[in-house]
Amino acid sequence: MSEDTDIQTLSYEQARAELAEVVRTLETGTPSLEESLRLYKRGEDLAALCQHWLDSATADLDAAIAARSGDTDGDTD
Repeated sequence: MSEDTDIQTLSYEQARAELAEVVRTLETGTPSLEESLRLYKRGEDLAALCQHWLDSATADLDAAIAARSGDTDGDTD
């Protein structure tokens, strides 16, 4: 995935794969400090997107469970 790709257009799987690649690259210790900082920032943005995808999926599941149980206020407790 190109680092110029707008993060908001990535699927969860694409963002996760790119994040894994960023981590692998940083773990090698070979990038320059400037490159490491750029990669770190990209990784932070990718991690935030992955968390957004997971939060959205959780909300969708909670809504489906609530709808199935007849609880329309979203309170599953």
